[in-house]
Amino acid sequence: MKEKENILQKGWVVAILAMVCCFLWGSAFPCVKIGYDLFHIAAEDIASQILFAGARFTLAGILAIALGSLMGRKVLAPASTSWGMILKLCMVQTVIQYLLFYVGLANTSGVKASIIEASNVFLAILISALIFRYEKLSKEKVLGCLVGFAGVVLINLSGGGIDSSMSLLGEGFIFLSTLSYALSSVLIKKYSQRENPVTLSGYQFMLGGLIMVVVALTAGGRLQGFTVKSTLLLIYMAMISAVAYSLWGLLLKYNPVSKVAVFGFMNPMFGVILSAVLLREKNQAFTLRGLASLVLVCIGIYVVNQDFSQKKRKI
Repeated sequence: MKEKENILQKGWVVAILAMVCCFLWGSAFPCVKIGYDLFHIAAEDIASQILFAGARFTLAGILAIALGSLMGRKVLAPASTSWGMILKLCMVQTVIQYLLFYVGLANTSGVKASIIEASNVFLAILISALIFRYEKLSKEKVLGCLVGFAGVVLINLSGGGIDSSMSLLGEGFIFLSTLSYALSSVLIKKYSQRENPVTLSGYQFMLGGLIMVVVALTAGGRLQGFTVKSTLLLIYMAMISAVAYSLWGLLLKYNPVSKVAVFGFMNPMFGVILSAVLLREKNQAFTLRGLASLVLVCIGIYVVNQDFSQKKRKI
């Protein structure tokens, strides 16, 4: 265990694994919107959107448990005392976050959503420092958060005011889902000290996914249009969650929240590029405003990262 812990704390290992996670998460933005098209889910059909998410995460949980069991050569099963943590985590990380995310993404662009999601980095650091007291909130971290949020605001500006397309069901829900994700990151840090992060991810995904499926079916949601292409997309999206969240949980277990969260700047980078290519949103992704917002987000992350790497604060 000591050797594994040292490996996961090495800077280059954290960077590579975090980049893999961020690429996978970045690809989720266009994949969700493509999935809506393949499964014939309309923007106003919230029940079917929730059912789509529930099916994805139920499958993700099964895959995470299966992969973890194969790698550990034993069936992953949580301790009896861990079910309370799993329930709390599944509500925050899966049910609430992705209910808001799927509805929000149906009512905004993949590019805009991916940049708003970048705020999870700053929110996670703020929650970790101010609520859970896992690390200190320095002037540099505050400055980095402000600069990053400026980038989030900038992408919603049109001319001299707020973009008229901004709405609670669109950009508003995406931001609230980001807040839920930030809270879940800190909870994973806390809970992984008592339970295997892969076990936490697998069972909370499966439980959260089943809750969403039941809610969606009760509300009249349905999935149609199953083809080889749509089925492969659903499996890929399940793998995104199974792989990315398991790796992210392991990194959070052995490292301070700020050291891991800081790599979240790659989420909007991958999200913008992949949305621009796959969804043909180049006119929004590569405008001066879009590029400037990304620059601000990256500068904010850089400032936070410099504060961590130079002062080497410990939690």
